Amino acid sequence: MTDRTRMFVYPGDVDAFGFEWGKLSLTVAPEVNGAARFSGGVVDLPPGQGHARHNHPGAEEIIFVISGNGEQMIEDEMGNPIVRQVGPGCTCYIPENRFHSTLNTSGAPMQLFVVYSPAGPETGLRDLPDFRLIPAGT
Repeated sequence: MTDRTRMFVYPGDVDAFGFEWGKLSLTVAPEVNGAARFSGGVVDLPPGQGHARHNHPGAEEIIFVISGNGEQMIEDEMGNPIVRQVGPGCTCYIPENRFHSTLNTSGAPMQLFVVYSPAGPETGLRDLPDFRLIPAGT
């Protein structure tokens, strides 16, 4: 249900997408608060976990590291993997269609804020075999 009055949203206020590697809580999206041009939310990665190499056809992505440390891979325009250690305060830009992956290499949780533009790539996550919906507040 779209609620344009939901301008201040915490991750616990929305249903989360759960996976074997962690979870995504969309706090900005057309279905959450009517955002029209982008979507975004908080990703929680337990120690040693991460999301596999993938891309978002037709969409750019920003990954901002809130807490924790890990390894970010983003392929260059030739398909070569560029790997960097990332930590709090680092912003990672993933160009349209570019393959990338994130791995929490630390012994503590890693938290990210991700933005997709345009909105939409996150809806495909519901089709992954390990997807489960985690009700808000749990």
